[in-house]
Amino acid sequence: MKHNFFYMAVAVILFAACSSNQQKHLQTLRVSDNQRFLVTADGKPFMWLGCTAWLIHKLDREQTEQYLENRRQLGYNVIQISTLHHFRVESYGHKAVADGDPSRPIVTEGNDPNDSLQYDYWDHLDYQIDLATAKGLYVAIVPVWGTNVTGGYMSREQAEIYVKFLAERHGTRSNIIWLNGGDIFGSDSTETWNIMGKTLQEHTTNQLITFHPIGRTRSSEWFHNEPWLDFNMFQSGHRTYEQDPNGIGQDTWRYIEMDYNLKPVKPTIDGEPSYEHIPHGLHDWHLDRNVHLRPANYTQDLAQPFWEADDLRRYAYWSVFAGGFGFTYGHNSLMQMLMPTDRIPGAFSATIMWDDALNAEGGSQMQYLKKLMLSRPFLERIPDNSLVAHQGERYDHIQGTRGETYAFLYTYRGGEIKVNMGKIKGKSVKASWFNPRNGEITKIGKVKNDGIATFITPVSEPQDGNDWVLVLDTV
Repeated sequence: MKHNFFYMAVAVILFAACSSNQQKHLQTLRVSDNQRFLVTADGKPFMWLGCTAWLIHKLDREQTEQYLENRRQLGYNVIQISTLHHFRVESYGHKAVADGDPSRPIVTEGNDPNDSLQYDYWDHLDYQIDLATAKGLYVAIVPVWGTNVTGGYMSREQAEIYVKFLAERHGTRSNIIWLNGGDIFGSDSTETWNIMGKTLQEHTTNQLITFHPIGRTRSSEWFHNEPWLDFNMFQSGHRTYEQDPNGIGQDTWRYIEMDYNLKPVKPTIDGEPSYEHIPHGLHDWHLDRNVHLRPANYTQDLAQPFWEADDLRRYAYWSVFAGGFGFTYGHNSLMQMLMPTDRIPGAFSATIMWDDALNAEGGSQMQYLKKLMLSRPFLERIPDNSLVAHQGERYDHIQGTRGETYAFLYTYRGGEIKVNMGKIKGKSVKASWFNPRNGEITKIGKVKNDGIATFITPVSEPQDGNDWVLVLDTV
């Protein structure tokens, strides 16, 4: 009887596993009919909420489970990774490529994780992608970090061979998105990026492709008209207004605006904003271990503060309300998966371990943006700052977006918002405040839908991080 019970239990477990496997297939993504958003194959809106995990290969199987499950529970649906961040990269004691040659991936026979001779770097990547699929997560892959190409370590011939290998291995997966480039100018090694883009397009099935550029640049600057580029991506970067020679600084909405008005129309997204807990401008000279890189005029005063949760909220709401189809969040320690075995501080003064960074305030708050955007008709939404009667500059900028029967206006500093009414349907509207820190709604009441209406945020004193979303709905 005990044996029968044992076999019945095993049967139940196997049945559950099979049922789980049947749910592993995710719908492929495509560009929406109006060319502004991404949708699933059956046309449902896909609000991209990404997390940057460039060095995910550092995580073992158990740690991968911890990371992906945490992101899933927080509403993330895209994980951005780099498969070949450098040519010495390895997992489970296996190097990714032979002799630093990207055209010679090291692939062993078998993939048993209990056999150290079998389980190679690419097997581990397969496992991580499979696990992401099982959790309903899409994986956006940078095939090779940009500096490997621009530094002369990868020829055009090697790039084509390597990318073809990746495409043949992962090109039929329904949850893969390709990020050509990798934190680099598209004007450097342009022909190589085009070769990689075309190779991905030719050897994959229904997988979207874009280009991940260097800070304060946009993929559209070089590749907007390339057939392989399905949507645009920009990196608003990590600098303050004062640190940006172009003066755009933290105005993420400006990058969206530039892409939004291009022809042909293509969706656009901020694929790398300032990371949470990274120094303004990246280098905090007080904490950075690279003493020899300190400027000649180094003083204690040159130490830069870190970007924090409220900064990430500002980047997210500004860019999405300006017309972005989603947003990618990043944390200094998560993007490099900082571990106790690494040198501390890590790159860019990181001191928080990767698993502690999972609980970062800003990273936990991104879910509320996604929930808000999907709470109203998503695919009809347009950016509309004619809603704002009195616009401010820099941190006082108010960003508006609307559909036919709703409007959202985001203020980073709070205080007074003057709204040009009549932009959505109805003689009157229901007004409420949405709190980006916790997703809570505070009702205001009905308001006449004409003229200029004045609204005061729940915390009326303007100050950085006193951010709110004014929500208007047709009665």
